[in-house]
This record gives sequence, structure tokens and C-alpha cells, in this order.
Amino acid sequence: MTTLTLGVTPSIYELRPATPQDLEFARQLTCSNMLRYYIEYDLLWLDEAFDVAWAGRENWMIVRGAEVVGFCSLSRDAKAVYIRELQVVEQCRSQGAGAWVIEAIMGRVRELRRSALRLTVFKSNRAQALYRRAGFIVVGDDDCFLMMQRDA
Repeated sequence: MTTLTLGVTPSIYELRPATPQDLEFARQLTCSNMLRYYIEYDLLWLDEAFDVAWAGRENWMIVRGAEVVGFCSLSRDAKAVYIRELQVVEQCRSQGAGAWVIEAIMGRVRELRRSALRLTVFKSNRAQALYRRAGFIVVGDDDCFLMMQRDA
């Protein structure tokens, strides 16, 4: 199994490349975790839109032992790597998976010689606290979202 660790302290977590068989899990987890925000901000959740986005991204499954506990999706441009999704199953939250994934992705940012890691988070999403602890700062906002960045 190919995993992504890139200079991160050994952990109980690993990232493995997603396969087509992981799509349904990722879609259901994202819908389950994010639907409340879509409702709060009067946005429409579409499975088809998730599937199209998934196909165009670099997707990694977060695993602990033999158990898949979440996933992350990345994209990039000439300047930055973007976390498009970072989803962890509810029973595994607050156990370090998110912070570990961010550090692993920062290794990827450096490997790709990009200047920053960026993400967008719903304004009411408690995950903002994780991102702030991980060194992200707010660089913009709109009606629903905060745009956050951590320099490499």
C-alpha cells in the first residue's frame, strides 16, 4: 500500500490513495458531516456535483490500522495546494486525525514547492478551531465561508 507521510512524525494514521470503490464512502461521509451547513446557508447538496469534483481531485483515505476513518481531497495551482475536503467520521473526531492530516499535507505542499496550503470552511463550522491551531489565518470571507491559508 502506498501511503503519504512526508516527514510527519510516525502516527497511528496513514493516508492511502483513494480508489474508485472509496467514492461512495466519501460522498456519504461528506453529506452526513456537511448537510447541516448546506441547510443553514440555503445551499443545495447534489451527489452528482460531489462525484464530478471527486473525479478531478487528488483523493486520500485516512486510515487507522485497517479502518478507514475519513478522507481528504486536494487540488493545486502554481502557487498553492488546496484542501477541498477534510472529513473524519464522527466517532474519530478530536483524536488527532485532522491535525495529523494537515501536517502530512504540509509535507506535500513543500514537496511540490508551493508557497501555501489553502482551504475554505463554513463560517459556523467548528473545524475553524482546528485550522487556527494548525497555523491557518483568515485571508478572506463571503456570505457563507472563510478562506484560510497557512504559508509553507
